Amino acid sequence: MYEYKFEKIEMKSGLLRVKPEEDYHKIIEKYAAEGWRLIQIFAPAISGYGSAPYYELIFEKQK
Repeated sequence: MYEYKFEKIEMKSGLLRVKPEEDYHKIIEKYAAEGWRLIQIFAPAISGYGSAPYYELIFEKQK
């Protein structure tokens, strides 16, 4: 059996680009050190500005 964790990363809009509010590399490394495995990055439907408002990192590990 597996357990799952979900980490939502909000996106912020700049003048010319959209970038994450948090460093997702550090989030992935933190969870990996705790035994979690990244299994998917989910992006919701794209908003009227052509980019997703957030991304969700989905991790799993065996119970």
